[in-house]
Amino acid sequence: MTIQKNAPHQPLARASFGDDFLWGCSTSAFQIEGAGSTDGRVASIWDTFCATPGKIRDGANGQVACDHYHRWPEDFDIGQSLGLNAYRFSVAWPRIFSGAGQPPNEAGLDFYSRLVDGMLERGLQPWATLYHWDLPQALQDQGGWANRATVDAFVDYADVVTRRLGDRVRHWITHNEPWCTAMHGNLDGMHAPGLRDAATALQVCHHVLLSHGLAVPVIRANVPQAQVGIALSLHPIRAASDSEADRQAVARHDGFRNRWFLDPLYGRGYPQETLALLGAAAPAVLEGDMDAIAAPTDFVGLNYYFPEVVRDVPGSGAPAGFLRTEVALPQDRERTDFGWEVAPDGLTELLLRIAREYQPGPVYVTENGSSYDDAVQADGSVDDEARRHYLVRHLAAVRAAQEQGVEVKGYFAWSLLDNFEWSEGYLRRFGIVHVDFETQQRTVKSSGRWYREFLHGRNEG
Repeated sequence: MTIQKNAPHQPLARASFGDDFLWGCSTSAFQIEGAGSTDGRVASIWDTFCATPGKIRDGANGQVACDHYHRWPEDFDIGQSLGLNAYRFSVAWPRIFSGAGQPPNEAGLDFYSRLVDGMLERGLQPWATLYHWDLPQALQDQGGWANRATVDAFVDYADVVTRRLGDRVRHWITHNEPWCTAMHGNLDGMHAPGLRDAATALQVCHHVLLSHGLAVPVIRANVPQAQVGIALSLHPIRAASDSEADRQAVARHDGFRNRWFLDPLYGRGYPQETLALLGAAAPAVLEGDMDAIAAPTDFVGLNYYFPEVVRDVPGSGAPAGFLRTEVALPQDRERTDFGWEVAPDGLTELLLRIAREYQPGPVYVTENGSSYDDAVQADGSVDDEARRHYLVRHLAAVRAAQEQGVEVKGYFAWSLLDNFEWSEGYLRRFGIVHVDFETQQRTVKSSGRWYREFLHGRNEG
């Protein structure tokens, strides 16, 4: 695809994105479903992590979350009222299988079948993610993603789910953010299973990517006209200073943060300069693995939140010390209440880069959102002006990439609902719909009301 420079700007209106553009919201199973022990669901690594003192900031867990398992009709009604035409969700592996070699749980499959029917009844195109971090604990007990047998277990799981839902679900995402699965789960220990070992993290990463590649042809075999991709968390990498050392740090950090995923998925193998830094921590790669990882896909999903500003740190003792880099937090930047930099231009930058360097075909923004400390007003409303402004500017960034020739075909706001925000528990709110976790009352925030008006063509950004 040719990237055009200095394309003319058009007004930010729904119609300008294209008639076939998808407008959605994203969610994930563990963050919203609750019903932690209902209908045969078994424990996931996140249940175990939540039960470990000190791992979740507010000591919470996902046993109830947003109770979406029971309240999904209301949530889908809200999505329909907003004007969404797509909805991204994840299937909870622990609802389908208790472990390797076990028969599938029909009650779990039935739940997702009802869920898909509910989406279709409301005009919401279902986008299913097979893995959003909730590995069955029984598999972790056998080594988790560091054990190559988990790759086979994932392919079996993908086979069962796509056979059951593939008559109605055409769009499939194998994995959400392999970086987080591998690095937050096994390198810095921020996420389940909470390990801190570079060699384990890199082996996990390789196996996750391999499971993606091996699942792609299975999904295609089961789903007529399947559209298959993966959702990656990518970041523009920027230097903390103009020094040569920091510029070199950017290249090293980018090789690990972005190219470690993009390069093998598009047939280039792992970046050689990054492999050279890993030493004994480099993953074991068997013959045929890299060809499998590079299985052709139909789209790529981009999850974008913020850029990373890095500086050179010789002899860094951080978990990823082999990079000799450190993420800086400049104080002169606009930030969300979570502390994440607000930089809409980074979204345009990434979309242009992916199209230019990898030619992936259609690109979907599969997550983009912001966390602010929302307050419920006396009249029950939630005025989240900062999130509304964030949404407007990032939609403009998507449109800017389109104007320069990038085939961006959809935008999924993160998230429809306030939810369980992983190690932060319920302390962070990303939803355009407020959830009172005591009463489970839903309230559309002002950002959600703006999104509704925009999608109905009644306002412009």
